[in-house]
Amino acid sequence: MSKSIKVVRGMHDIVPQQSPTWQHLEGCVRQVVQGYGYDEIRMPIVEKTALFVRTIGEVTDIVTKEMYTFEDRNGDSLTLRPEGTASCVRAGIENGLLYNQIQRLWYSGPMFRHERPQKGRYRQFHQTGVEVYGLGGPDIDAELIMMTARLWKLLGLERLELQINTLGAPVARAAHREKLIEYLEQHRDVLDEESVLRLEKNPLRILDSKNLAMQAMIEGAPQLLDYLDEESSQHFDSLKALLDGAGIEYRVNPRLVRGLDYYQKTVFEWVTTDLGAQGTVCAGGRYDGLVEKLGGKATPAIGFAMGMERLVALIEDRGLAVPGLAPHAYLVLVGDSAVAQGLLLAEQLRNALPRLRLRTHCGGGSFKNQMKKADKSGAQRVLILGEDEIAQQQVTVKHLRDGPPQASLSVDALVEYLKEQLLSH
Repeated sequence: MSKSIKVVRGMHDIVPQQSPTWQHLEGCVRQVVQGYGYDEIRMPIVEKTALFVRTIGEVTDIVTKEMYTFEDRNGDSLTLRPEGTASCVRAGIENGLLYNQIQRLWYSGPMFRHERPQKGRYRQFHQTGVEVYGLGGPDIDAELIMMTARLWKLLGLERLELQINTLGAPVARAAHREKLIEYLEQHRDVLDEESVLRLEKNPLRILDSKNLAMQAMIEGAPQLLDYLDEESSQHFDSLKALLDGAGIEYRVNPRLVRGLDYYQKTVFEWVTTDLGAQGTVCAGGRYDGLVEKLGGKATPAIGFAMGMERLVALIEDRGLAVPGLAPHAYLVLVGDSAVAQGLLLAEQLRNALPRLRLRTHCGGGSFKNQMKKADKSGAQRVLILGEDEIAQQQVTVKHLRDGPPQASLSVDALVEYLKEQLLSH
Protein backbone atom coordinates (compact mmCIF):
# COMPACT_ATOMS: atom_id res chain seq x y z
CA MET A 1 0.00 0.00 0.00
CA SER A 2 1.22 3.49 -0.79
CA LYS A 3 2.05 5.72 2.14
CA SER A 4 -0.62 8.33 2.88
CA ILE A 5 0.28 11.98 2.38
CA LYS A 6 0.06 14.15 5.50
CA VAL A 7 -0.52 17.88 5.85
CA VAL A 8 2.62 20.04 5.61
CA ARG A 9 4.27 20.44 9.01
CA GLY A 10 3.16 23.61 10.73
CA MET A 11 -0.02 23.88 8.66
CA HIS A 12 -3.39 22.54 9.66
CA ASP A 13 -6.89 21.69 8.51
CA ILE A 14 -9.94 23.41 9.94
CA VAL A 15 -12.39 20.52 10.20
CA PRO A 16 -16.21 20.83 10.29
CA GLN A 17 -16.35 20.62 14.10
CA GLN A 18 -14.14 23.74 14.30
CA SER A 19 -15.65 25.69 11.41
CA PRO A 20 -18.62 27.13 13.37
CA THR A 21 -16.26 28.81 15.85
CA TRP A 22 -14.20 30.24 12.98
CA GLN A 23 -17.35 31.46 11.26
CA HIS A 24 -18.57 33.02 14.50
CA LEU A 25 -15.24 34.82 15.01
CA GLU A 26 -15.13 36.01 11.41
CA GLY A 27 -18.74 37.18 11.62
CA CYS A 28 -18.05 39.16 14.81
CA VAL A 29 -14.98 40.75 13.23
CA ARG A 30 -16.96 41.75 10.15
CA GLN A 31 -19.78 43.14 12.32
CA VAL A 32 -17.39 45.29 14.37
CA VAL A 33 -15.24 46.70 11.55
CA GLN A 34 -18.26 47.47 9.40
CA GLY A 35 -19.90 49.09 12.42
CA TYR A 36 -16.99 51.55 12.48
CA GLY A 37 -17.36 52.29 8.76
CA TYR A 38 -14.27 50.43 7.52
CA ASP A 39 -14.00 49.06 3.97
CA GLU A 40 -12.61 45.65 3.00
CA ILE A 41 -9.55 45.30 0.77
CA ARG A 42 -8.23 42.00 -0.61
CA MET A 43 -4.59 41.58 -1.64
CA PRO A 44 -2.77 38.68 -3.35
CA ILE A 45 -1.19 35.97 -1.21
CA VAL A 46 2.01 36.18 -3.29
CA GLU A 47 4.03 39.40 -3.57
CA LYS A 48 7.44 40.35 -4.95
CA THR A 49 10.11 39.51 -2.38
CA ALA A 50 11.52 43.04 -2.58
CA LEU A 51 8.33 44.38 -0.94
CA PHE A 52 9.08 42.57 2.31
CA VAL A 53 12.86 43.03 2.17
CA ARG A 54 12.34 46.79 1.90
CA THR A 55 9.68 47.04 4.59
CA ILE A 56 10.64 44.37 7.13
CA GLY A 57 14.41 44.68 6.65
CA GLU A 58 17.14 42.38 5.36
CA VAL A 59 18.54 41.63 8.83
CA THR A 60 15.28 40.58 10.49
CA ASP A 61 14.51 36.96 11.30
CA ILE A 62 11.40 37.10 9.14
CA VAL A 63 13.37 37.89 6.00
CA THR A 64 16.50 35.83 6.72
CA LYS A 65 14.89 32.70 8.18
CA GLU A 66 11.10 32.61 7.97
CA MET A 67 9.82 33.75 4.57
CA TYR A 68 8.58 31.25 1.99
CA THR A 69 10.46 32.61 -1.03
CA PHE A 70 10.81 31.03 -4.47
CA GLU A 71 11.75 31.91 -8.02
CA ASP A 72 8.96 31.67 -10.57
CA ARG A 73 9.34 30.64 -14.22
CA ASN A 74 10.14 34.20 -15.27
CA GLY A 75 13.03 34.37 -12.82
CA ASP A 76 11.23 36.75 -10.45
CA SER A 77 11.72 36.27 -6.71
CA LEU A 78 8.29 35.89 -5.10
CA THR A 79 7.24 35.40 -1.49
CA LEU A 80 4.15 34.10 0.27
CA ARG A 81 3.14 37.11 2.36
CA PRO A 82 4.38 36.89 5.98
CA GLU A 83 2.18 39.82 7.06
CA GLY A 84 -0.47 42.11 5.60
CA THR A 85 0.58 45.72 6.23
CA ALA A 86 3.22 45.90 3.49
CA SER A 87 0.81 44.41 0.96
CA CYS A 88 -1.91 46.85 1.99
CA VAL A 89 0.40 49.84 1.57
CA ARG A 90 1.59 48.55 -1.79
CA ALA A 91 -2.02 48.09 -2.93
CA GLY A 92 -2.97 51.54 -1.66
CA ILE A 93 -0.16 53.26 -3.57
CA GLU A 94 -0.65 51.21 -6.74
CA ASN A 95 -4.40 51.81 -6.86
CA GLY A 96 -4.27 55.52 -5.99
CA LEU A 97 -6.02 55.14 -2.64
CA LEU A 98 -3.67 57.04 -0.36
CA TYR A 99 -2.56 60.41 -1.71
CA ASN A 100 -4.51 63.25 -0.05
CA GLN A 101 -7.16 60.76 1.05
CA ILE A 102 -8.40 59.18 4.24
CA GLN A 103 -8.81 55.42 4.06
CA ARG A 104 -10.11 53.06 6.74
CA LEU A 105 -9.41 49.53 5.49
CA TRP A 106 -9.53 45.96 6.76
CA TYR A 107 -8.55 42.56 5.38
CA SER A 108 -8.40 38.95 6.48
CA GLY A 109 -6.59 35.89 5.17
CA PRO A 110 -3.66 33.48 5.42
CA MET A 111 -0.05 34.50 6.08
CA PHE A 112 3.05 32.29 5.94
CA ARG A 113 6.18 32.04 8.08
CA HIS A 114 8.59 29.12 8.42
CA GLU A 115 8.72 29.13 12.22
CA ARG A 116 8.97 26.33 14.77
CA PRO A 117 5.36 25.15 15.16
CA GLN A 118 3.79 25.36 18.62
CA LYS A 119 0.43 26.22 20.16
CA GLY A 120 -0.77 29.46 18.63
CA ARG A 121 2.06 29.57 16.07
CA TYR A 122 1.71 27.93 12.67
CA ARG A 123 3.52 28.15 9.34
CA GLN A 124 0.26 29.01 7.65
CA PHE A 125 -1.77 31.20 9.96
CA HIS A 126 -4.62 33.63 9.54
CA GLN A 127 -4.70 37.30 10.42
CA THR A 128 -7.27 40.04 10.32
CA GLY A 129 -5.69 43.44 9.83
CA VAL A 130 -7.08 46.96 10.08
CA GLU A 131 -5.19 49.90 8.56
CA VAL A 132 -5.96 53.66 8.54
CA TYR A 133 -4.26 56.18 6.25
CA GLY A 134 -4.34 59.96 6.26
CA LEU A 135 -5.10 60.57 9.94
CA GLY A 136 -2.27 61.53 12.30
CA GLY A 137 -4.00 62.38 15.58
CA PRO A 138 -4.43 60.34 18.77
CA ASP A 139 -8.19 60.11 18.18
CA ILE A 140 -7.81 57.47 15.46
CA ASP A 141 -5.29 55.60 17.63
CA ALA A 142 -7.92 55.50 20.36
CA GLU A 143 -10.64 54.42 17.92
CA LEU A 144 -8.65 51.37 16.85
CA ILE A 145 -8.08 50.36 20.45
CA MET A 146 -11.77 50.90 21.23
CA MET A 147 -12.63 48.76 18.20
CA THR A 148 -10.57 45.84 19.52
CA ALA A 149 -12.05 46.24 23.01
CA ARG A 150 -15.54 46.09 21.49
CA LEU A 151 -14.63 42.89 19.64
CA TRP A 152 -13.42 41.18 22.83
CA LYS A 153 -16.67 42.12 24.53
CA LEU A 154 -18.74 40.78 21.64
CA LEU A 155 -16.78 37.51 21.71
CA GLY A 156 -17.07 37.22 25.51
CA LEU A 157 -13.28 37.27 25.94
CA GLU A 158 -12.07 38.53 29.30
CA ARG A 159 -8.65 38.64 30.99
CA LEU A 160 -6.96 40.36 28.04
CA GLU A 161 -4.48 43.06 29.09
CA LEU A 162 -3.91 46.15 26.96
CA GLN A 163 -0.30 47.36 26.92
CA ILE A 164 0.60 50.67 25.30
CA ASN A 165 3.76 52.66 24.65
CA THR A 166 5.05 55.45 22.46
CA LEU A 167 8.12 55.33 20.23
CA GLY A 168 8.29 59.09 19.72
CA ALA A 169 9.38 60.91 16.58
CA PRO A 170 12.47 59.96 14.49
CA VAL A 171 14.68 62.61 16.15
CA ALA A 172 13.84 61.32 19.63
CA ARG A 173 14.39 57.74 18.53
CA ALA A 174 17.78 58.60 17.06
CA ALA A 175 18.91 60.16 20.35
CA HIS A 176 17.65 57.16 22.30
CA ARG A 177 19.26 54.73 19.86
CA GLU A 178 22.66 56.34 20.36
CA LYS A 179 22.42 56.03 24.15
CA LEU A 180 20.98 52.51 23.91
CA ILE A 181 23.84 51.24 21.73
CA GLU A 182 26.33 52.82 24.11
CA TYR A 183 24.65 51.04 27.04
CA LEU A 184 24.43 47.68 25.27
CA GLU A 185 28.09 47.83 24.23
CA GLN A 186 28.97 48.13 27.90
CA HIS A 187 27.03 44.90 28.54
CA ARG A 188 28.06 43.04 25.40
CA ASP A 189 29.17 40.01 27.42
CA VAL A 190 25.54 39.50 28.56
CA LEU A 191 24.04 39.62 25.07
CA ASP A 192 23.05 36.37 23.39
CA GLU A 193 24.03 35.63 19.80
CA GLU A 194 20.82 37.02 18.33
CA SER A 195 21.15 40.28 20.27
CA VAL A 196 24.75 40.74 19.14
CA LEU A 197 23.53 40.55 15.53
CA ARG A 198 20.82 43.12 16.30
CA LEU A 199 23.14 45.52 18.10
CA GLU A 200 24.08 47.65 15.10
CA LYS A 201 21.09 47.15 12.79
CA ASN A 202 18.10 46.80 15.11
CA PRO A 203 19.07 47.50 18.75
CA LEU A 204 15.55 48.43 19.89
CA ARG A 205 14.46 44.82 19.35
CA ILE A 206 16.92 43.68 22.01
CA LEU A 207 14.63 45.27 24.59
CA ASP A 208 11.90 42.84 23.53
CA SER A 209 14.06 39.75 24.14
CA LYS A 210 12.55 36.97 26.24
CA ASN A 211 15.99 35.63 27.27
CA LEU A 212 15.79 35.40 31.07
CA ALA A 213 19.55 35.82 31.44
CA MET A 214 19.29 39.28 29.86
CA GLN A 215 16.28 40.64 31.76
CA ALA A 216 18.20 42.42 34.53
CA MET A 217 20.39 44.13 31.94
CA ILE A 218 17.34 45.10 29.86
CA GLU A 219 15.60 46.59 32.90
CA GLY A 220 18.52 48.98 33.33
CA ALA A 221 18.60 50.11 29.70
CA PRO A 222 17.76 53.72 28.76
CA GLN A 223 14.03 54.15 28.22
CA LEU A 224 12.66 55.79 25.11
CA LEU A 225 10.08 57.61 27.23
CA ASP A 226 12.93 59.67 28.69
CA TYR A 227 13.84 61.01 25.23
CA LEU A 228 10.38 61.89 23.94
CA ASP A 229 9.88 65.05 21.92
CA GLU A 230 7.10 67.36 23.08
CA GLU A 231 4.69 66.53 20.25
CA SER A 232 4.96 62.77 20.84
CA SER A 233 4.56 63.27 24.57
CA GLN A 234 1.38 65.31 24.03
CA HIS A 235 0.10 62.72 21.53
CA PHE A 236 0.61 59.94 24.08
CA ASP A 237 -0.99 61.92 26.91
CA SER A 238 -4.02 62.63 24.68
CA LEU A 239 -4.32 58.93 23.81
CA LYS A 240 -4.26 57.94 27.48
CA ALA A 241 -6.89 60.57 28.28
CA LEU A 242 -9.16 59.24 25.52
CA LEU A 243 -8.77 55.66 26.78
CA ASP A 244 -9.42 56.80 30.36
CA GLY A 245 -12.57 58.57 29.19
CA ALA A 246 -13.75 55.40 27.46
CA GLY A 247 -13.13 53.30 30.56
CA ILE A 248 -10.51 51.13 28.84
CA GLU A 249 -7.87 49.86 31.24
CA TYR A 250 -4.25 49.73 30.06
CA ARG A 251 -0.70 49.40 31.27
CA VAL A 252 2.14 51.55 29.95
CA ASN A 253 4.91 49.12 29.00
CA PRO A 254 8.12 51.02 28.15
CA ARG A 255 9.61 47.77 26.76
CA LEU A 256 6.90 47.44 24.12
CA VAL A 257 8.76 48.34 20.93
CA ARG A 258 8.86 47.97 17.17
CA GLY A 259 12.33 47.65 15.69
CA LEU A 260 11.72 49.32 12.33
CA ASP A 261 12.39 53.00 11.70
CA TYR A 262 9.05 53.79 10.07
CA TYR A 263 7.17 53.05 13.33
CA GLN A 264 6.46 56.19 15.37
CA LYS A 265 4.49 57.24 18.40
CA THR A 266 1.71 54.83 19.45
CA VAL A 267 2.25 51.08 19.75
CA PHE A 268 -0.09 48.70 21.55
CA GLU A 269 -0.73 45.01 22.20
CA TRP A 270 -3.47 42.92 23.75
CA VAL A 271 -1.88 40.02 25.63
CA THR A 272 -3.02 36.97 27.58
CA THR A 273 -1.32 34.47 29.87
CA ASP A 274 -3.62 31.65 28.74
CA LEU A 275 -1.71 30.66 25.59
CA GLY A 276 1.75 30.02 26.99
CA ALA A 277 4.61 31.71 25.15
CA GLN A 278 2.35 33.02 22.37
CA GLY A 279 0.58 35.57 24.53
CA THR A 280 -0.01 38.38 22.03
CA VAL A 281 -3.39 38.10 20.30
CA CYS A 282 -3.44 41.58 18.74
CA ALA A 283 -0.63 44.03 18.00
CA GLY A 284 -0.77 47.49 16.48
CA GLY A 285 1.13 50.68 15.97
CA ARG A 286 1.58 53.90 14.06
CA TYR A 287 3.83 53.57 10.99
CA ASP A 288 3.87 57.08 9.55
CA GLY A 289 7.05 56.48 7.55
CA LEU A 290 6.11 53.35 5.60
CA VAL A 291 4.09 54.80 2.72
CA GLU A 292 6.94 57.11 1.76
CA LYS A 293 9.45 54.26 2.15
CA LEU A 294 7.50 52.29 -0.47
CA GLY A 295 7.43 55.15 -2.97
CA GLY A 296 4.27 57.03 -2.01
CA LYS A 297 3.82 60.50 -0.59
CA ALA A 298 4.40 60.93 3.15
CA THR A 299 1.17 59.68 4.80
CA PRO A 300 0.28 59.16 8.46
CA ALA A 301 -0.78 55.57 9.04
CA ILE A 302 -1.72 53.25 11.87
CA GLY A 303 -3.00 49.69 12.01
CA PHE A 304 -3.20 46.43 13.92
CA ALA A 305 -3.33 42.71 13.21
CA MET A 306 -5.07 39.92 15.12
CA GLY A 307 -4.01 36.27 15.13
CA MET A 308 -7.16 34.33 14.32
CA GLU A 309 -5.82 30.94 15.46
CA ARG A 310 -4.92 32.42 18.83
CA LEU A 311 -8.36 33.96 19.22
CA VAL A 312 -10.02 30.65 18.28
CA ALA A 313 -7.83 28.90 20.87
CA LEU A 314 -8.93 31.41 23.52
CA ILE A 315 -12.58 30.96 22.56
CA GLU A 316 -12.25 27.17 22.82
CA ASP A 317 -10.19 27.18 26.03
CA ARG A 318 -12.73 29.42 27.74
CA GLY A 319 -15.69 27.26 26.76
CA LEU A 320 -17.06 29.78 24.27
CA ALA A 321 -16.81 27.54 21.19
CA VAL A 322 -19.87 27.65 18.94
CA PRO A 323 -21.68 24.39 18.09
CA GLY A 324 -22.44 23.56 14.47
CA LEU A 325 -25.82 24.29 12.95
CA ALA A 326 -27.83 21.10 12.60
CA PRO A 327 -30.34 20.85 9.75
CA HIS A 328 -33.85 22.02 10.56
CA ALA A 329 -35.16 18.98 8.73
CA TYR A 330 -33.96 15.77 7.06
CA LEU A 331 -35.78 14.49 3.96
CA VAL A 332 -36.09 10.69 3.82
CA LEU A 333 -36.87 9.20 0.37
CA VAL A 334 -38.40 5.75 0.21
CA GLY A 335 -38.60 4.02 -3.20
CA ASP A 336 -37.12 4.73 -6.61
CA SER A 337 -39.81 7.17 -7.70
CA ALA A 338 -39.33 9.19 -4.51
CA VAL A 339 -35.74 10.13 -5.34
CA ALA A 340 -36.43 12.35 -8.36
CA GLN A 341 -39.54 13.87 -6.82
CA GLY A 342 -37.76 14.33 -3.49
CA LEU A 343 -34.95 16.37 -5.03
CA LEU A 344 -37.55 18.62 -6.68
CA LEU A 345 -39.50 18.88 -3.42
CA ALA A 346 -36.34 19.93 -1.59
CA GLU A 347 -35.73 22.70 -4.13
CA GLN A 348 -39.34 23.88 -3.77
CA LEU A 349 -38.93 24.14 -0.01
CA ARG A 350 -35.60 26.00 -0.32
CA ASN A 351 -37.12 28.42 -2.83
CA ALA A 352 -40.03 29.14 -0.51
CA LEU A 353 -37.92 29.23 2.69
CA PRO A 354 -34.40 30.57 1.99
CA ARG A 355 -33.40 30.27 5.66
CA LEU A 356 -34.35 26.59 5.83
CA ARG A 357 -31.49 24.16 6.52
CA LEU A 358 -32.70 21.00 4.79
CA ARG A 359 -30.59 17.90 4.24
CA THR A 360 -31.87 15.51 1.56
CA HIS A 361 -30.92 11.86 1.89
CA CYS A 362 -28.86 10.59 -1.03
CA GLY A 363 -27.38 7.18 -1.69
CA GLY A 364 -30.43 4.98 -1.13
CA GLY A 365 -30.86 2.58 1.77
CA SER A 366 -33.70 1.17 3.84
CA PHE A 367 -36.19 3.32 5.67
CA LYS A 368 -34.68 2.25 9.00
CA ASN A 369 -31.17 3.15 7.85
CA GLN A 370 -32.30 6.55 6.59
CA MET A 371 -34.05 7.30 9.88
CA LYS A 372 -30.82 6.52 11.76
CA LYS A 373 -28.95 8.99 9.57
CA ALA A 374 -31.67 11.56 10.07
CA ASP A 375 -31.34 11.20 13.83
CA LYS A 376 -27.54 11.39 13.65
CA SER A 377 -27.76 14.64 11.66
CA GLY A 378 -29.27 16.40 14.67
CA ALA A 379 -32.30 17.54 12.67
CA GLN A 380 -35.43 18.49 14.62
CA ARG A 381 -37.89 17.02 12.08
CA VAL A 382 -37.80 14.29 9.48
CA LEU A 383 -39.80 14.69 6.27
CA ILE A 384 -40.81 11.40 4.68
CA LEU A 385 -41.63 11.01 0.99
CA GLY A 386 -42.56 7.50 -0.13
CA GLU A 387 -44.94 5.80 -2.56
CA ASP A 388 -47.99 6.47 -0.35
CA GLU A 389 -47.11 10.15 0.08
CA ILE A 390 -46.57 10.59 -3.65
CA ALA A 391 -49.98 9.00 -4.39
CA GLN A 392 -51.66 11.34 -1.91
CA GLN A 393 -49.53 14.38 -2.88
CA GLN A 394 -48.49 14.82 0.71
CA VAL A 395 -45.36 14.69 2.89
CA THR A 396 -45.21 13.02 6.28
CA VAL A 397 -43.67 15.11 9.08
CA LYS A 398 -42.25 13.33 12.12
CA HIS A 399 -40.54 14.79 15.20
CA LEU A 400 -37.11 13.35 15.94
CA ARG A 401 -37.04 14.98 19.36
CA ASP A 402 -39.99 15.75 21.66
CA GLY A 403 -43.18 16.86 19.94
CA PRO A 404 -46.64 15.88 18.72
CA PRO A 405 -47.25 12.73 16.65
CA GLN A 406 -46.48 12.65 12.94
CA ALA A 407 -48.77 14.33 10.43
CA SER A 408 -49.26 14.32 6.68
CA LEU A 409 -49.30 17.71 4.93
CA SER A 410 -49.59 19.09 1.45
CA VAL A 411 -46.54 20.96 0.14
CA ASP A 412 -48.19 24.34 0.73
CA ALA A 413 -49.21 23.35 4.25
CA LEU A 414 -45.70 22.00 4.86
CA VAL A 415 -44.18 25.34 3.91
CA GLU A 416 -46.39 27.15 6.42
CA TYR A 417 -45.69 24.52 9.06
CA LEU A 418 -41.90 24.80 8.67
CA LYS A 419 -42.08 28.58 8.66
CA GLU A 420 -44.09 28.63 11.89
CA GLN A 421 -42.45 25.75 13.74
CA LEU A 422 -38.78 26.05 12.77
CA LEU A 423 -38.09 29.50 11.33
CA SER A 424 -40.20 31.83 13.47
CA HIS A 425 -37.49 32.28 16.12
